[in-house]
Amino acid sequence: MKKWITTVLLAVSASSLWAHTLPETDSIVYQDKAVQVTQFNDAGLAHFSYAILANGQLIIVDPGRNPAIYLAFARQKKARIAGVIETHPHADFASSHNELHKFTGARIYTSSLVKPGYTYTRFDENDHIALGGTVALRAIFTPGHAPDAIAAVLTENDKDIAVFSGDALLIGDVGRPDLRSYNGDVATQREVLAHKMYHTVWEKFAVLNDDVLLLPTHGAGSLCGKSMRKANVSTIGYERAHNYAFQLKDEDVFVKTLLADLPAIPAYFPYDVALNVAGVPDFLPGVQGVPLLPPNKNPDTTALIVDGRAGPLFKQSYLRNAINIQDGRRFETWLGTVVGPDQRFYITAENEAQLRVLIEKAAKIGYESKLLGAFVYNDVQGAHFPVLDTTQRLNVHAYTIIDVRTPKEAKDNPLFPDALNIPLDQLSRRIGEIPAGKPILVHCESGYRSATGSSIIKKYLPAAEVLDLGTAVKSYEGKH
Repeated sequence: MKKWITTVLLAVSASSLWAHTLPETDSIVYQDKAVQVTQFNDAGLAHFSYAILANGQLIIVDPGRNPAIYLAFARQKKARIAGVIETHPHADFASSHNELHKFTGARIYTSSLVKPGYTYTRFDENDHIALGGTVALRAIFTPGHAPDAIAAVLTENDKDIAVFSGDALLIGDVGRPDLRSYNGDVATQREVLAHKMYHTVWEKFAVLNDDVLLLPTHGAGSLCGKSMRKANVSTIGYERAHNYAFQLKDEDVFVKTLLADLPAIPAYFPYDVALNVAGVPDFLPGVQGVPLLPPNKNPDTTALIVDGRAGPLFKQSYLRNAINIQDGRRFETWLGTVVGPDQRFYITAENEAQLRVLIEKAAKIGYESKLLGAFVYNDVQGAHFPVLDTTQRLNVHAYTIIDVRTPKEAKDNPLFPDALNIPLDQLSRRIGEIPAGKPILVHCESGYRSATGSSIIKKYLPAAEVLDLGTAVKSYEGKH
């Protein structure tokens, strides 16, 4: 025990240098005399992870990349991390399950169908984890979002208390069936998973009592579902009454609904699935291994640079070959959407503190290994964007207007009738579709995506006049 505590203290101390983007909040979602359940909320990825505390033991469910939060929590509770449950190989973040195992000796529990590259203990249908006394966890097989998904039911005195549902049953939704890569007919495989999800809903979740707490791994804003409700906790009873999945009793209607209007799959999702199956490298050596370069150093004029500064700063002065993905709650997702896992890149920020934040956010999706280097950029002598005078009425016919929203957004709320809709995730490979001859005006719904989109167009069409409508888009809504 003394050796274990020493290891934890060293890990927490080292990780404190890189603690900028630890989950923003934690809250107790269930507690009685025998057991306590704490939820950690990483808003940037809409990711929930959990710590189950009983009889001095902790079980961590679906941990994020940085293990420091869980190690610190164990130290605070004077408890031992005895196990880590991986409900499935995650697509949108890199997990610290393997690192927690190395730090603490905790067993990693997951489905035997995963066939992981790390040492694990199988946690298949009706397998149990005893937590002492009357507290235990029971596995249920929940395919649909993933073919190898499991959920864990917390029991006390043989009564079901809560279900850690992974991404199978979500709050107001169920998990998408299209995020795993397959050989062969992808459409057929997705349909197979959608049918499996139907049976998971009705044969695994619907049989639980109404008062069982629903504790999923993702919330609203995550791309692991398509219509989640903004809440952190629910109950089976509430979902039975309000979640559309429980209203669709016909299997074919359920499948058709589940497969309709699926959002685009970010480029990094298959990469993260494979990374999590193999076992993710340790967090701290990864982030500390990123080369930190002198300020304003343009190390390679041919390499991609991701500039995380605010849009106005980027437009005032930027390095050629840079794209602007602004630091914010969706930075990780957009980084992994716009930059493929086969690309190497530099990252730059306004100051050193922001730079460290961005490096860690890249690490949350396993992208620190893609970084060629990182540096602060505050040089005012770089290239600049023209500024659109938003006080004047916009002559839409004077521009080629590019709408970088999703096709569904563009269809449901068309802002400019003649706009060319090229979603942001497709923009770099569809640059050739943008006609020449007019200045190019880029817009989205709020100004965040258009900042990235306009910088991508400028990168590939450096001679073009490119303008970003930015946040001013709101003033044009419904006027054209």
